[in-house]
Amino acid sequence: MIPLKDDIPSYRTPIVTVALISLNCLIFFYLLSWGEQFQLAVIKWGAIPFEITHGRELTPDLAFSVPLSLFSSMFMHGGFLHLAGNMLYLWIFGDNVEDKLGHLKFLIFYILCGLAATLTHVLTTPNSQIPMVGASGAIAGVLGAYMIRFPHARILTLIFFGYFIRMTRISALFVLGFWFILQLLYGLPSLGSVGGGVAWFAHIGGFLAGIFLFKLFGIFSRQPF
Repeated sequence: MIPLKDDIPSYRTPIVTVALISLNCLIFFYLLSWGEQFQLAVIKWGAIPFEITHGRELTPDLAFSVPLSLFSSMFMHGGFLHLAGNMLYLWIFGDNVEDKLGHLKFLIFYILCGLAATLTHVLTTPNSQIPMVGASGAIAGVLGAYMIRFPHARILTLIFFGYFIRMTRISALFVLGFWFILQLLYGLPSLGSVGGGVAWFAHIGGFLAGIFLFKLFGIFSRQPF
């Protein structure tokens, strides 16, 4: 299933959402212009679980602050499809969550979800030497917040089932709930893996962090959302 559009209007310009999408795209295409050096950038600025858990650099000649890699990894992507998929989800669901939280709170929320996602990945794969990059953990937090705030929103979704292709509107609770279940189904068998691939537990950690943080922000908000 590929979500294309939701039916919830936003009442303020999603400045932060647009800025995050723009920043992610600018960084990706800038690093892509490095040619063969692109992979070195991924190693240098990606979050490597082994480095974080052991407190030492695997590539001293590409040394970069290990704590800062938790942040830099959120704004890097391994390929165009990786970038496009993440930005599509952020565009569809980010504006409404930003609308409820406000610009500054949404930015803080996004960063915290991204950190929670990366740390979840590190804790579940502490010895992995593969760099983790991508905004999907932070965006998973946005999905978690959207699901609990707009469970009955209708999502225009492209569905593939073999040769069968159809566009239909499905509730956000089903679309995002199904997405989360898939992360669990793929993630649990990979628990403790040191190989590459999708960081399933980053998605899981980000999603759960998004639900928790959105509720927490709501408690301290003057106007409940």
